[in-house]
Amino acid sequence: MDARLNLFANPVAAKVGKHLVSAGKVLADSTLPSATQELVKLRVSQINGCGFCTDMHTKDALHAGETQTRLNLVAAWREATVFTDAERAALELAEEGTRVADAAGGVTDEVWANAAKHYDEDQLGALVSAIALINAFNRINVMVRMPAGDYQPGQFA
Repeated sequence: MDARLNLFANPVAAKVGKHLVSAGKVLADSTLPSATQELVKLRVSQINGCGFCTDMHTKDALHAGETQTRLNLVAAWREATVFTDAERAALELAEEGTRVADAAGGVTDEVWANAAKHYDEDQLGALVSAIALINAFNRINVMVRMPAGDYQPGQFA
């Protein structure tokens, strides 16, 4: 399977991609725990059906030391006992922030307040930005049908 558009060869898409990657580097340097960032990226990618990003963030998380058990349970985090309360709050915010079209009013006050109990303002800024950024990457990759399965950790470093 080939992508509909080569995002790296297309001058406009490649330029946009570089800016998105730069935004990701800002988030990587933030105080939001990297494990939380990877869990959120994985969950949002699952919701959006982005195989490429699901593959990438599963492999990146494993490479960074995340356990296979936790990664296997991200899609069922509500029933899983392997996530901290802070991670659960981040995953809940990620789900509501991704599914804004599915719920009138978007993210509820309760979900926001729960996240705010666990993260300071800078971390909340990073979390909100991470959710928005992975949604952008997902939508690009889904639209062009980016094939999944061949990603290697650090491939785009």
